[in-house]
Amino acid sequence: MASEKKNSVRVTQARDLAGMRIIGGQFRGRKLQYSGDLRTRPMKDRVREALFNLLGRTVSGKLAIDLFAGTGALALEALSRGAARAIAIELHRPTAQLIAQNAATLHAESQIEIVTGNTFLWAKRLPDLGAVPWVVFCSPPFEFYVERKDEMLGMLNHLIGLAPAESLFAVEADERFDFRLLPEPDAWDIRSYRPAVLGIWEKTRIEQPK
Repeated sequence: MASEKKNSVRVTQARDLAGMRIIGGQFRGRKLQYSGDLRTRPMKDRVREALFNLLGRTVSGKLAIDLFAGTGALALEALSRGAARAIAIELHRPTAQLIAQNAATLHAESQIEIVTGNTFLWAKRLPDLGAVPWVVFCSPPFEFYVERKDEMLGMLNHLIGLAPAESLFAVEADERFDFRLLPEPDAWDIRSYRPAVLGIWEKTRIEQPK
């Protein structure tokens, strides 16, 4: 009986998530295709809406990098709100293909690069991305912060170190992750949207001595 109830909840969740839409910007209200596979764990609409409300117009003109893209909703939402272009990294090939389909539906395929591969390896071999500031979205399966903690911290530290000034980082985790382990822990804006915890940080420009 408990097993049947659990399966029913999963089906309901998948059905709800399958109706995902772009929340704001030029593509507002446009529906995104989603397989319903809960292993993808898309950021919930209310958290995504809160995130982009906090980021506001700072997304405009930036390079959006969606590290664990899943549905690609974060990268596409960023493009909708004025990001210059986007990179979406997704390991699961059928899911990456779905991102491409969603981008094509929005006529945004020329603005997004879809990388089918391992995010950790991509970050280590980071290509030259130019001088445009980034907005980096890190929304992996929450278990990564426990089971792959060292890899997650290493990747984020590496990207933070390389990011151009005025870049933004948006990290979604749960209560098991300690944001104080990241650079400049006091500078992170931490918000709770249970079970998610959202952290936003901006890399300030360092003035060179005259």
